[in-house]
Amino acid sequence: QVQLVESGGGLVQAGGSLRLSCATSGSIFSVNAMGWYRQAPGKQRELVATITTGGTTDYVDSVKGRFTISRDNAKNTVYLQMTNLKPEDTAVYYCNAVLYQLYKDLANYWGQGTQVTVSA
Repeated sequence: QVQLVESGGGLVQAGGSLRLSCATSGSIFSVNAMGWYRQAPGKQRELVATITTGGTTDYVDSVKGRFTISRDNAKNTVYLQMTNLKPEDTAVYYCNAVLYQLYKDLANYWGQGTQVTVSA
């Protein structure tokens, strides 16, 4: 079974930094696009950042210049470096991956989430 496990969340003061990691495991043949989403209490889940297999990145406007998404294709792992964190960044952050399993079609997988809390 394919699993995605996030780590690196925590409690930080405004202006601080955190680095989130998402490790994949299971019978994975190849990982396509990967991304990070977040969801605050009472809010819709929103896309934060994505990265293609070729390294092309996109970010939601609110995090541009502060967050950096990257990936290690050899490890099938995606990272989110977050700097200058703001209280409005507080949310549960979810890892997402679109990937291939051998002899199967593309499928979308989600991690369980990691809490990021930014205090004023």
